[in-house]
Amino acid sequence: MNKRPYLFPLALVLLLALGAWQCRDGLPISFDLMALLPQQQDAPLRKLAQQRTQQPLARQMLALIEADSTQALATAQLLAQRWRASGLFSQVELELAIDLASLREQLRSQRLSLLPQAIFEQLQRQPESYLKQRAAELAAPFSLSALVPISQDWLGLSRHAQSTLQTPPGSALSYDPASGTLQIEQAGKTAILLRAQTQSDAFAVSPSSQSLVEQIQQDRAVLAQLGAQLSVAGGPLYAEAGKEQAIAEISLIGSLSMAGIVLLLLRALRRLRALLALLPVLVGLVCGFVLCVAVFGSIHILTLVIGTSLIGVAVDFPLHWLSKSYAGSWQARPALRLVLPALTMSLMASLIGYLALLFTPFIALSQTAVFAAGGLFGAFACTALQLPAWFERFAPRPWPPLLHLAQTLLKLRQIKPRVLLMLALPLLLGTLGGLQRLSLHDDLRQWLTLPKDLLQQAQIIGEQTGLMPTSQFFLVQAPDEDSLLQRQAQLAGELDQLVQRGELGAYNALSQLLAPVALQRSLQNELAGWAENPQLLQPLLDLGIPLAALQAELASVQQLPPVSIDSALQGTASERWRSLWLGQYQGQSAALVTLFNLSDVAALNAVAEAIPGVSLIDQSGELNQLFSATRVKAGELKLLSYLAAALLLWWGLGRAAVWRILAVPLLGAVLSLAVLGWLGQPLTLFSLFGLLLVSALGVDYAIFMYQGAGGAAVSFVSVLLSAATTLLSFGLLSLSQTPVLAGFGLTVALGVGFSLLLSLWVCHKGNLKYAR
Repeated sequence: MNKRPYLFPLALVLLLALGAWQCRDGLPISFDLMALLPQQQDAPLRKLAQQRTQQPLARQMLALIEADSTQALATAQLLAQRWRASGLFSQVELELAIDLASLREQLRSQRLSLLPQAIFEQLQRQPESYLKQRAAELAAPFSLSALVPISQDWLGLSRHAQSTLQTPPGSALSYDPASGTLQIEQAGKTAILLRAQTQSDAFAVSPSSQSLVEQIQQDRAVLAQLGAQLSVAGGPLYAEAGKEQAIAEISLIGSLSMAGIVLLLLRALRRLRALLALLPVLVGLVCGFVLCVAVFGSIHILTLVIGTSLIGVAVDFPLHWLSKSYAGSWQARPALRLVLPALTMSLMASLIGYLALLFTPFIALSQTAVFAAGGLFGAFACTALQLPAWFERFAPRPWPPLLHLAQTLLKLRQIKPRVLLMLALPLLLGTLGGLQRLSLHDDLRQWLTLPKDLLQQAQIIGEQTGLMPTSQFFLVQAPDEDSLLQRQAQLAGELDQLVQRGELGAYNALSQLLAPVALQRSLQNELAGWAENPQLLQPLLDLGIPLAALQAELASVQQLPPVSIDSALQGTASERWRSLWLGQYQGQSAALVTLFNLSDVAALNAVAEAIPGVSLIDQSGELNQLFSATRVKAGELKLLSYLAAALLLWWGLGRAAVWRILAVPLLGAVLSLAVLGWLGQPLTLFSLFGLLLVSALGVDYAIFMYQGAGGAAVSFVSVLLSAATTLLSFGLLSLSQTPVLAGFGLTVALGVGFSLLLSLWVCHKGNLKYAR
């Protein structure tokens, strides 16, 4: 069969060398869930906006340390010290690094531009009311808390500007000047916020081997001994928990699958050399890995989890070949010549189904399809080119009960047509009922099951701080900076109404930080008239403040230069707005408005439509639409693959074989969907991929039963072994804690079971003997 036996070993050596070169900088494994999402052809500005909102997920960690008020600061300082010493963090921030001298200078030089909008309006429309309120504040000086001395801020402009830079609305955090920390005081306890940045990107390829989860567990134990409670949240922690879960499942599912297949091989063939049939599996896994990395640059951990289940499919090639020993006298090369046409046809039909998924916009399906296609081709090549030499003098010992089981199941074909018709009606009604109950649902949260304690900690931090970011945000564009700030102010007015109704907790917008230059100059002109109107300033004069002092302050206000967005963001206390500014793009100024504690997404659409230049970016809503579109696309491609498979079968086996063979995967898929409906399991993208795999397996089973090499019973033995190995691999995924993988495994298990039974009724050509 193989006249050049050295070609396959040489190719394998080159493949292993390529794989080693791909791993030269570490394993090219990705843990970024966002990388698996459907690829969108977004405008560059939109992509920049999404990247800006996702940046905190990659490195940012938040910790809330709650303890008795007397111990809280010392406990928080201990945690900060432990984090700095761990080497896991590039930055640990407990005390806010605020340069008070610089902040005072910012408040003085930008006291007009930083005024809240309500104060702007009051100064322009109700100056008498403002000055009376200011006089009342100065009459009770101990109630004032301001960084700029009263003697330099008689009008209170710097004080109001300071309120803009303080803790955002909706947050329970407050700045403690004594310790320089952000704190929450409640019920005699103090909670202190600690922020940190990890050394590496949480979702980068091959993240650090150091365990962030272990570090947090140790920290929690140490703080608990001191009577403190620690809550931690952040993207790096979620990523590591997902990584550990995926690695654990790869180990468990791969080990159970391999152990089951080993026992099956030993039981079915009763020779230790039968374990060499696992070599195509190993070759297939290496081929799939190398090809996937070559095409995509890396391989995702979820692809690897599914890839470990390829074991049960890759071993089918040697199993179909070795199972022909149940027909009697068996020799390696004649047996391979007998089954090679069916193996080749099965491989081509499977590749058609997998490669069709390359045209979907969903990288998760594309990666898995490339991995599976490369794996199947590698397993086929190893079976056809290498195994015959190793099994040259192999004498298998078939296990009689397995052949007897196949013969017993084949008797189901003897059921009278009348009985089949009687059974068909309830089966049809049950199938229709299940299909009617089937729902379509995809959610990114189904791709990763986070431990409950992590979710509870994130909820605690969100509730206590009052800030829980959402996946929705606004992108605002305008011809210039002033127009941008005006549009954001208009948007802020609409969002304030949502806050009042309890539909939104808070938001961040540049209009909260800065007033348009035109408004700054307008207010300067308004204040210029105050110096010439002592009667207006009478409430302050009554307190004994010299008119000259007030006039000098008003004169200094006239000298203030207008403040641009870039200038305002340079301030030491402008950090929370800094990431919102996107700058100039194609002649337009662009910025973001981020949201917190959102409870009603529907209300945002009307807000965006009412203001020109404002776009709502609802990432979760758009993902749901992309999931739906990808499902439709994958379904269309699968129908085309069925057509291609039909043409292939017509060419290889004749017209009569087409409908008999394709009926198995089609009916198997429909019955699987019906059962999913009755079980209340939604059809997800991964479930759809499971159906595509079932289609390939169903075609495989039907081809071998149709050709009937060695007789119907012997052919069904090979189908039974193939189905068993698939259930030992893909079926075990139903035990996964990740919902999409569990649904995928359940779908495959159902489909394999139905395809196995349906293949019984596929006609075969007779008892073919080995070609010598």
